[in-house]
Amino acid sequence: MIRKMRKAYDLMLEGAQAYAKWDYETSMRIIKDRRRYAIIILLALLPIVLLTASAEALPKTLGGKEAYAPVHSTFEMLAMSIFIGFIAGLVTGCIGVGGGFIITPALMSVGVKGILAVGTDQFHIFTKSIMGTVVHKKLGNVCVTLALAFVVGTVTGATVGGTINRAIYYSNPILSDIFINIIYVLILGFLGFFALTDYLRLRKRVASFDGGKIETQLNGGSETAVGMTKLASKVQSINLPPMITFDHDLGGRRVSAWFVVFFGFIVGLVSAIMGVGGGFLTFPIFIYVLGVSSFTTVGTDIFQIIITTGYSSIVQYAIYGFVFYTLAMGLLLGSLIGIQIGSLVTKVVKGMHIRGFYATVILAGFVNRLFALPTKLNAIGWINIDKNLASAIEFVGLVAFFAIVIVFAGWVLTKFVTNLPELKEGVRYG
Repeated sequence: MIRKMRKAYDLMLEGAQAYAKWDYETSMRIIKDRRRYAIIILLALLPIVLLTASAEALPKTLGGKEAYAPVHSTFEMLAMSIFIGFIAGLVTGCIGVGGGFIITPALMSVGVKGILAVGTDQFHIFTKSIMGTVVHKKLGNVCVTLALAFVVGTVTGATVGGTINRAIYYSNPILSDIFINIIYVLILGFLGFFALTDYLRLRKRVASFDGGKIETQLNGGSETAVGMTKLASKVQSINLPPMITFDHDLGGRRVSAWFVVFFGFIVGLVSAIMGVGGGFLTFPIFIYVLGVSSFTTVGTDIFQIIITTGYSSIVQYAIYGFVFYTLAMGLLLGSLIGIQIGSLVTKVVKGMHIRGFYATVILAGFVNRLFALPTKLNAIGWINIDKNLASAIEFVGLVAFFAIVIVFAGWVLTKFVTNLPELKEGVRYG
């Protein structure tokens, strides 16, 4: 059982790494284009400029609901969102996995409603993708029929996920926060536990053996080739028309479109509920369950992220007023800065240290959301504990989370500043 869970974790990590690579390439495409970068900066500062205008002159509703329009922003909101985006960018650039896992918990920690944090994070991902993504070579690996069937599922799942989030919020806003908290506790707890055990195992190996090869692997120097699993062979053996043929370069593989749509539904559902891209699920599902090659999986994941986050953020959240424009632009601007610094720091630090920080940051998010639950559960009447005690527990989780991410940010920035000469010369570690 533990072995299967570790296999699932390894594939989820591979998916998060593939998403981080796409995020980095997309960010670099924006940064290298001065016009695009200037547009992002202007969009982030626009709400502050609009504060000088009359509030009555701006629209107050969108889609029939109260909208979180730019007029509601403050400089403090923008600064905090830039900081959170910066940390997420450092995680993506330095650790090499998607930093989206910490955005929603971080926004909730500073007082943003869970459903608003989810919608805003998805809008931030979509904005980045349309600003920086170009249909490039990776999408050449996409089987169109496979991708379209998967997107049919993700869009359907995003519809259900968005509907569930809104229904719970309209029923009871506190219950909505509890629901999103529990989802994050389960996912971050699973990822954090295996990330920590993985780090301790690799640390022991480095101490016992020659670390050269291990360090190369930790820094992304090797790729894992995953063959067809027994489960994937069984799934592909089921003849349930219509059938989709893909991976022609590998001799051709076939799977029922119904399985692709179903698992796409799962990815879209989780993405819409958590406010993430969904890459951490796409990889294990495609490779472990459907038997799709890693090359086709990467291209399909990029394809679905753009469409799913666009549909989910706008149709399921924005038109109902659950996208905070100011925060989304701040997240985008901060992540663009953080991802540059983080990616440079990987050239001058040991991969094992990076793995250690990954486990620590993920567990910090887990503790943060877990410690926030007593206050919410007490408020809704499901448990009965002293309010001061519940508040104290939540405060401990808040302090622990931001203390860890600030230490992580400080460590990365210190490495960046102290190694500027080596970074300018392009010297890699070791």
